[in-house]
Amino acid sequence: MSPRERSSALLLLTAVLLVAAGVACYATDLLFFHEHGCPHCAHVHSLLDEMLPEYPEIVLHEYEIHDEASFDLLNRVLSAYDVEIGAVPMLFVGNVAIIEGVFYGLRDEPLAASGRAEELALRESIELAIAEASPSPLDRADDAEETGGLAETLTIPAVILAAAADSVNPCTFAVLVLLLGTLIVAGRKGKTLQIGAAFIVAIYVSYFLMGIGIFSAIQSAGVQRPFIMAVSSLAILLGLWNMKDYFAYGKWFTVEVPKRWRPMVKRLTASVVSVPGAFLVGILDSLFLLPCSSGPYIAILALLSKTTSRTEGILYLLLYNLIFVLPLVGIMLAVHFGYTTTARAERWRSARLGKLHLVTGAMMFLLGVGMLVAVQMGWM
Repeated sequence: MSPRERSSALLLLTAVLLVAAGVACYATDLLFFHEHGCPHCAHVHSLLDEMLPEYPEIVLHEYEIHDEASFDLLNRVLSAYDVEIGAVPMLFVGNVAIIEGVFYGLRDEPLAASGRAEELALRESIELAIAEASPSPLDRADDAEETGGLAETLTIPAVILAAAADSVNPCTFAVLVLLLGTLIVAGRKGKTLQIGAAFIVAIYVSYFLMGIGIFSAIQSAGVQRPFIMAVSSLAILLGLWNMKDYFAYGKWFTVEVPKRWRPMVKRLTASVVSVPGAFLVGILDSLFLLPCSSGPYIAILALLSKTTSRTEGILYLLLYNLIFVLPLVGIMLAVHFGYTTTARAERWRSARLGKLHLVTGAMMFLLGVGMLVAVQMGWM
């Protein structure tokens, strides 16, 4: 062999080795979201233990679904693959997402598989990811983070708007005015701050705890696109119905506490002259007056469940309920410091019931439309 031929052979061998090294160094990630104690998760885990030694290119990443960081990552991955959350196990490899035994991205149409068919489809998904040198699901999640950041940016104004709509609540205004009026008639005007504060704190705590419960239930069940669409549509309908009361107050149905409950609320409120009693009335008020304020609250809880982690959601709920009680704080201070009387406050409320419903309805309508647009644009 001539020197030139040896040089050519050496160059060819070097090229082959470099290509082989590149192939050997290539790896793709497989994300496996599971739950402790889940039998199907354990079954899929055993399948992975059996087949992954055959695919050294695959790097397995396991995530427990109830871990907050894992849940945040899952939301970004779901957004990147444009699929909805489902029951565990959930797997992502290459361009394939596997949710509740349904393979998305493996065929032209979603493929449902179980038993032996599931194992074969899982193997095919892995081999396809390797053959196509598909990007890691983690990289796709990072690319989706910009959209997720937009959703979070939209969440803050949505929370403020919904809380503002909820805070313009003629039902709760009426109860607080009646409560303060009872104190003044009883000659206890000096206790308006303590009694009023107890009532407002009870409202805050009750709504906050109810919000956490609903938020946790929605997030655990998994927020589906149809649910968001339904809640958004409900907010629009309630908004339109509230605005109706500006033009025809009391006609047909009014979004207020039912009339048959009002005598009971008045009797309870009129008998309260102590801090514990005011706190109890505040808790009962939260339950009785849900028809007045459940619309925007449910809408924002659905939004938070889709766009935030549990810790972030709780912080947003703290903000929401602070905004919700601010008008009540204003009424309490105005009465205590003599800027108004309970009689004038009640006349003001009664004279502007239609306008209050108009403002509440307009903000609820905007919230519902905004959520629908965000869903359609893929922002949430």
